[in-house]
Amino acid sequence: MRYAIALLALLAATPGLAEGERAGDFDYYVLSLSWSPNWCALEGDARGDDQCDARHDFSFTLHGLWPQFETGWPSWCRSVERDPTRSETAAMADIMGGSGLAWYQWQKHGRCAGFSAQQFYAVARQAYESMVIPEVFRNLNRDVRLPALAVEEAFLEANPKLERNMITITCDRGAIQEARICLTKDLTPRPCVADTARDCRMPNALMEAVR
Repeated sequence: MRYAIALLALLAATPGLAEGERAGDFDYYVLSLSWSPNWCALEGDARGDDQCDARHDFSFTLHGLWPQFETGWPSWCRSVERDPTRSETAAMADIMGGSGLAWYQWQKHGRCAGFSAQQFYAVARQAYESMVIPEVFRNLNRDVRLPALAVEEAFLEANPKLERNMITITCDRGAIQEARICLTKDLTPRPCVADTARDCRMPNALMEAVR
């Protein structure tokens, strides 16, 4: 009995995900950039997702702009703002790969920023465009295996305002997944905290070629 009480107390004191928080209540952003060729190879091709169609040549796409707390993060926030129109989500496909992701990101994360959908998409685009995608990755014409640290180094070189503690590279199933960059509310790079600093240390992570 005493063990169960102690366990419940520990769980109550452990920070984690928050859901249904008040819109606009957050501390900073994580800008999440997804390596599209790997996502397509691992998930998108099997779904027949348009993002993976041969007519596209996506490299790092915008996965999302995620409001964060210094500990934990909000999601599915309460908001009085209307949901985006089809044309508003479709307008994000050029940097997100598709309108479906734009809709989902608004539902789960965008509402938490406290903006209208139109404003949130504008801020997300501004954040995406504030980062320079390293030239070596824009037209990667063959599959390569490389240290995940090399991807981080390339971003640091291409974006002099970034410091090592402001970016983290993630992997999934042996492949480069995302570059995640921590930003202030005015989109200035800032240090990440423990919740977001989850560097992949793989020495030979796969990066599929841009198609």
